[in-house]
Amino acid sequence: MTQSVVVQVGQCGNQVGCRFWDLALREHAAVNKKGIYDEALSSFFRNVDTRSGGDGPDIYKGKICSLKARALLIDMEEGVVNEILQGPLRDVFDSKQLITDVSGSGNNWAVGHKLYGCQYGENIVEKLRKTAEHCDCLQCFFIIHSMGGGTGSGLGTFVLNLLEDEFPEVYRFVTSVYPSGEDDVITSPYNSVLAMKELNEHADCVLPIENESLFEIVNKIHQMVNSGKLGSTVKQNSMITSSTGSAKTAQEKPFDAMNNIVANLLLNLTSSARFEGSLNMDLNEISMNLVPFPRLHYLVSSLTPLYTLADVNVPSRRLDQMFSDAFSRDHQLIQADPKHNLYLACALLVRGNVQLSDLRRNIERLKPSLHFVSWNQEGWKTGLCSVPPVGHSHSLLALANNTCVKPTFIELKDRFMKLYKKKAHLHHYLHIDGMEQSCFSEAISSLSDLIEEYNELDATKGGPRTDPSRLKIAV
Repeated sequence: MTQSVVVQVGQCGNQVGCRFWDLALREHAAVNKKGIYDEALSSFFRNVDTRSGGDGPDIYKGKICSLKARALLIDMEEGVVNEILQGPLRDVFDSKQLITDVSGSGNNWAVGHKLYGCQYGENIVEKLRKTAEHCDCLQCFFIIHSMGGGTGSGLGTFVLNLLEDEFPEVYRFVTSVYPSGEDDVITSPYNSVLAMKELNEHADCVLPIENESLFEIVNKIHQMVNSGKLGSTVKQNSMITSSTGSAKTAQEKPFDAMNNIVANLLLNLTSSARFEGSLNMDLNEISMNLVPFPRLHYLVSSLTPLYTLADVNVPSRRLDQMFSDAFSRDHQLIQADPKHNLYLACALLVRGNVQLSDLRRNIERLKPSLHFVSWNQEGWKTGLCSVPPVGHSHSLLALANNTCVKPTFIELKDRFMKLYKKKAHLHHYLHIDGMEQSCFSEAISSLSDLIEEYNELDATKGGPRTDPSRLKIAV
């Protein structure tokens, strides 16, 4: 069994990370009735003997003593991390795996990347090494961060560079939350584009997620619940209700519910690493099979059902309907329509009692309506994990390497250029040591090149869909 480490950076990264650990514990508790520390738990948790004081030795067999998350929590404004440490998950995090400051990064990528990067770089490396030493077979680092703020975008991508230098053989999966057009951080286009250059160069896979999509999904769930359709009800004290137990109003920013959706994405993505299955998919197989060109590693994710852990009592979707959902606009975690764009490859991670024949049948059914690049017509990767999410009979996560991410990047570039043409707010960045104006021109150039690569692929979309001639072997 392999192990993975989660690095959560900034306010958004830590809030999403906190939801992930909470849901993962609930999921393991539902499966692991005897309270035994097993291989499934060891993939993301250590079992520590606390009696010896300090950092006790790990216990590999037998009863669970004290579970510690394989995580590193970083935030330059200590509020969120302190909140986590006072909450129900406080015992899951090792105090030695926290790095906080008090002043924050002031929504400035340069402060996070250049200033705090230099200041905390050695400390971060030391803690990463410590976490890695507790793993028998370290397979993957998950970085969770937002693109719009200063710490998430700046220090988050600095950590990504450190990981490449220190652990070049270990895969780097990045979950990046992109700001919406109505974002309240004026400098978020600068932060996002500066961070994009780092993601282009140093990540193995990026799962882009848009705040706007999450907000729309949560609103749809509320509308469905409030209209009483399908006999749906929200369970008391679920993640999409407020503390009073009544459903939240649309005016309130439902960050908990939005974070829950991202956490569910990570839960499904890592299910094969944590549980048995008839066709388990290794995390490194996702990068190997879905990323044909190193820079085009942005994977569009769609999830069905979106509200796991039985927050909402709705009848289970039929299996075939779930496959259709996964390719519809409503279930994408960015505002995109992969069906009308070009696929480079697609992965389907299914959980629950699903047969390989069900997978094959649905792929054959959907294939005619999807445009795959001419040289990879059979570009499907499938995974079957036998343990379904809590409260559901089955679930599906689709990861698409698709040119439909291009509009997200074009919009980001346009918002960047509106500020940059006027040189607005640049002085806040340029007074930071090591930050020069060339950083901006290189970042926008990197983003433009990425968009151009997607354009070149889109230009081939109307090409003939013929199978390439195969090598003839003399008998």
